[in-house]
Amino acid sequence: MLIQILKSKIHRVKITQANIDYIGSITIHRELMQAANIIAGEKVQVLNASNGERLETYVIEGEQKGEVCINGPAALKMKVGDIVIVISYAILNKKDATQYTPTIIFPNELNNSIQQ
Repeated sequence: MLIQILKSKIHRVKITQANIDYIGSITIHRELMQAANIIAGEKVQVLNASNGERLETYVIEGEQKGEVCINGPAALKMKVGDIVIVISYAILNKKDATQYTPTIIFPNELNNSIQQ
């Protein structure tokens, strides 16, 4: 049996840009991605703690420190300054899932200085 479990979580990060004219996705600075064990192209859920919206998209690696940009149609659901939680999942067999420890990070108000 395979089950889906929490793989990675960026807890309470601030949206710094919203770009409606982009194709779609969420851009996250590489430092945050590395700390959270998330790779470019990975499917994530974005949970908006400011307004309750939830969506699924994929991650693009950002270059600007602290950058978290919501792109495309999702920019209609989230705006600059909103606080979001970014979550990714893994599909593991039950035995491996019971031994897996997810990576959870807690950025500060500037989206950096990662605390684990």
